[in-house]
Amino acid sequence: MPNVLLLGGTTEASALARLLAARGIAATLSYAGRTEHPRPQPIPVRVGGFGGVAGLAAHLRDQGITHLVDAIHPFAATMSANAVAAAEAAGVPLLALTRPAWRPGEGDRWRHVPDVAGAVAALEGPARRVLLALGRQHVHAFAAQPQHHYVLRFVDAPPAPPPLPDHHLLVDRGPFTPEGDRALIETHRVDLVICKNAGGSGAEAKLIAARALGLPVLMIDRPALPPRREVSSPEAVLDWLAHTPSPAKRGV
Repeated sequence: MPNVLLLGGTTEASALARLLAARGIAATLSYAGRTEHPRPQPIPVRVGGFGGVAGLAAHLRDQGITHLVDAIHPFAATMSANAVAAAEAAGVPLLALTRPAWRPGEGDRWRHVPDVAGAVAALEGPARRVLLALGRQHVHAFAAQPQHHYVLRFVDAPPAPPPLPDHHLLVDRGPFTPEGDRALIETHRVDLVICKNAGGSGAEAKLIAARALGLPVLMIDRPALPPRREVSSPEAVLDWLAHTPSPAKRGV
């Protein structure tokens, strides 16, 4: 029987956890760090890092893990790269469960930048009204461009005010709709949207609203990762588990 380590924190990871539990497949869901409001899960949960590649490889061996599934956020590049290296070192097959990246369509006005620093640099110039849809982790970087009015939307209230001299903060978990995000953009007279290419449908509403309003989007592209096998649905992971022998069966 498989013994799965699921690296998670995403909606897709939770969906896969439910499928694994329903089928009686042994699995543990690992959160990378402290989560303020973790969802209850139907499989055992661990919280915290592994100590880099060597630590994760040792954990895979010590816990008898037969399959490693990376369902981390697409922008957690270091963690995903460590997972690839650790799986190879331990001889454990790895599969990434990740959302397909968004692609611009007709009517979209996207400008691509490689990272948050590139987004900050792209804001040089006259004051604008910016929907900064990045969560609170990177907000401090935009203090380097204080001339803009920033509209911020966080899942949780921050412990301290954001370090932006001109901002409006909304605390909202969604779900968000194109109609709701269009109203938000119009109410706050937003003229630029900044976001990461996280993919999936859960956060796409702002892009649909921006397209409808003809607004430009500053899109932060996904970081480069080592080659790995990827799927986009939890069901595809189950198929992979059924057809990918464990290391013991392969004589490793």
